[in-house]
Amino acid sequence: MKYIYTFLILLVYFCCTAQNKYATRYYFDAHYFYGTILEHNPDISHLITQHPEGVVLSYNRKTYGDRPWEGWYNYPDYGVSFIYQDMQNEFLGDNYGLYGHMNFYFLKKNIQFRLGQGIAITTNPYDRNSNYINNAYGSRLLSSTYIKLNYTRPSLYKGIGLETGGTIIHYSNASSKAPNNSTNTFAFTVGLTYDPNYTEERSYIAKDSTTFKNQSLRFNLAILAGANETDVIGSGRYPFVTFSGYVDKRIGRKNALQLGADFFVSEFLKEYIKYRSIAFPEDGIDGTEDYKRVGLTAGHELFIGDLSVVTQIGYYVYYPVPYQGRWYNRLGLKYYFYKDIFANVTVKSHGATAEGVEFGMGIRL
Repeated sequence: MKYIYTFLILLVYFCCTAQNKYATRYYFDAHYFYGTILEHNPDISHLITQHPEGVVLSYNRKTYGDRPWEGWYNYPDYGVSFIYQDMQNEFLGDNYGLYGHMNFYFLKKNIQFRLGQGIAITTNPYDRNSNYINNAYGSRLLSSTYIKLNYTRPSLYKGIGLETGGTIIHYSNASSKAPNNSTNTFAFTVGLTYDPNYTEERSYIAKDSTTFKNQSLRFNLAILAGANETDVIGSGRYPFVTFSGYVDKRIGRKNALQLGADFFVSEFLKEYIKYRSIAFPEDGIDGTEDYKRVGLTAGHELFIGDLSVVTQIGYYVYYPVPYQGRWYNRLGLKYYFYKDIFANVTVKSHGATAEGVEFGMGIRL
């Protein structure tokens, strides 16, 4: 259920922004892709056998500056997309994903950058008896992210356009269940777009050029929770809770800098300490160590209307037991659904190794 929350934040955002008094314009696109699974981890080398392929189908809504943020970002699109991917490996199976996405444009709208986040279902996850070879996906339900960079030429003939470029598609369960080595597919894409209302193009509203009003420091409080498992297969899933507090400073219409602290209470770490004390006594862990951690963080928040993208890097200042290193990072989404009250979903990682997906609520004071 927790990956559905990721998608729901995006879905609520897209539905809310779609319900406005202005006339909406939309278009469709369909792409075929063909590529390779990147060997980001040698543990999945046995799963890279052939070239995966698939299709991306999308519905996109255009923006014209009816809301100020649209002009600040050069009038992006937002929408929903579906991906089918044949992994071309009998142990990985096929993946089906549903995403919320945004398209950003550059170079007179000839270059399109898309960022999509959603959930995926894999047809052949790890099973200790029937599919122990698949150490990439430990669960049937996955979190998935994809990025796409296209050269686009819309409406070349009666609303039909052409796009070509490249994409990277990531699948992972963010350590909700072991194993979780994940996959990253790099692929080349080619596709068509179709605008059913190509004869009724709207004019763009000029970007808001008023001077940004300086804002004082704001304090944020959030509580985040979830469940995860160590990389020891069969060790079990356990709940965790994180208390986060940080100060932010807006440095423009789009950006804010953050500085704060986290307090982690992770039940999986308690079980990990017990396991290490018994299985590896030479590590010097006796099983009585504290499973709580404290970290200091610095970060950035990118505001896109009521939605924002959060990136943070942290360092544990209280770190009783080594686990995946003292540095950690976060990447996630916040949605301000009522003034300064927000819901958020973030992935906490140590480098490229995810520890868990955090879901929570918070307030910006």
